[in-house]
Amino acid sequence: MEPQVTNGKAVAALVLGILSIVIPYMGLILGIIGLVLAHGALKEIVVSGQEGRGLAIAGRVTSIVGVCIWGVFFLFLILSLLLAISFSYSV
Repeated sequence: MEPQVTNGKAVAALVLGILSIVIPYMGLILGIIGLVLAHGALKEIVVSGQEGRGLAIAGRVTSIVGVCIWGVFFLFLILSLLLAISFSYSV
């Protein structure tokens, strides 16, 4: 009986999900890539019966959190720049 193989995409999705939370400014891109990898890993795990379903789900969750954090950050950044520009024209 050979040991089960852990899906590599699931591991990569988890790593990218964690990095999307930790790394400034690149987190949005890393989170999106992590979401794509997690989705592909979950499909492969169902078809092939590999291990790593929990890793893929954790990668999906951490990627979603990273995308949300950096999406809100960039939204506030854009809104504050627009607000600063509008005040500079009104003065």
